[in-house]
Amino acid sequence: MSRFERSKLLVQKYGGSSVATPEHIRKVADRIIACQAEARHMVVAVSAMGKTTDQLISMASQVSSRPAGREMDQLLACGETIAVSLLSLALQDRGVPAVSLTASQVGIRTDGSFNRARIAKVDTGRLVHELESGRVVIVAGFQGVTSDHEITTLGRGGGDITGAALAAALQAPVCEICTDVDGVYTADPNVVDTARLVPEMSYEAAIELAASGAKVLHPRAAEICMQYDVPIHVRSTFHRRQGTWIRGGVMEDAAVVGITSDKKIAKVTLLEVRDEPGLAAAIFRDLAREDVNVRLIIQAAATHDRNRITFVTDNDQVDRIKELESTWRKRHIVGEVLVDLDVAKIAIVGSRIASTPGLAARMFTALAKVGVNIDCISTSEMKVSCVIGRTDLDSAVRAVHAEFFGTSRQTATRAAGATKRPAARKAAPRKAAAQKTTGATTRRRSAR
Repeated sequence: MSRFERSKLLVQKYGGSSVATPEHIRKVADRIIACQAEARHMVVAVSAMGKTTDQLISMASQVSSRPAGREMDQLLACGETIAVSLLSLALQDRGVPAVSLTASQVGIRTDGSFNRARIAKVDTGRLVHELESGRVVIVAGFQGVTSDHEITTLGRGGGDITGAALAAALQAPVCEICTDVDGVYTADPNVVDTARLVPEMSYEAAIELAASGAKVLHPRAAEICMQYDVPIHVRSTFHRRQGTWIRGGVMEDAAVVGITSDKKIAKVTLLEVRDEPGLAAAIFRDLAREDVNVRLIIQAAATHDRNRITFVTDNDQVDRIKELESTWRKRHIVGEVLVDLDVAKIAIVGSRIASTPGLAARMFTALAKVGVNIDCISTSEMKVSCVIGRTDLDSAVRAVHAEFFGTSRQTATRAAGATKRPAARKAAPRKAAAQKTTGATTRRRSAR
């Protein structure tokens, strides 16, 4: 048995698009072997193959009017179990000792929130034993297990969270997120053909980009790595060039790092809400109980003792809201609930956005020049978001991107306000994750 050396550990995560077919899995196996030239120990988190999760959800919807809860987690966890077994077989076929492990076998402990569980800790004993035995450890992403042995899942994109939690628990020098793009871009390259690769950014900027609609990395994964100071390297599965490094200590001026967009939202307006203390609290308690994620809230000034409350949520949660409408009307909390699915969200993300005069005005002017009307606006220190018409989104993204980044295809180092540093460096001292990582609050890819 070889002694486990954390400095020679590489933790990788491969998304669904990276392992979409048996051929893709064989190529990932070859890539892992190539990486072994640089890393003595390897832990690899893997998502379900391609559209497997979508297919399982579709089948569940054919037998249940509202598939959710424990049985849904039992079903969805199967996709990752298949993928890790196939990758382990591919490695063994190439003469590489490998073992596939489910979250239960690894010891990824979560709370009891089915479908959206949060990691409480990672027991590293089995992982270290397998690594010392010279095996590549292939771990099922997206999965967890409760203290009473119930299978849970971490929510869509949860494979990123698994990779981050493993890297934090093992105190790895880096967590590689291997996906079907070269890294993080200034905008969706499928919409903006002049989008630029960002070579380096802060954890905070990455979290805001991910939370605002960028699909390359899950925000909770970035938060875990920030908490334990584990650098993230988002890079392509299909070549070995440098991608985007996400880490602490990145110096940033007040600047826009990227433009994010999201079509999968819904705008919900509650009309005739009684202007009384406690009613807003009751409404959002009901939404929380139904696991409805609220992103933006606007309340208009009361008129004739009645309010109007507007909020934005994911479009797949509309059915839950409609079920609440009858309850609210019976309790005389609201008069009517309007749901608009023909909306989308665009945001500029960066450092000191809201407190820098002129950035929001430039965004609004760019939208006005292409005839895009703004419905709602939300701001934070690192973001300005606008809700607009869904059909206007692509032209809006191109216009705003042109305003802040022009049309050059050069790398976005200067635009992102980042100080370039060598891609490889000695990991800075960080908080010891020991054998525990927290499920910190917080991808267009099938990669979970």
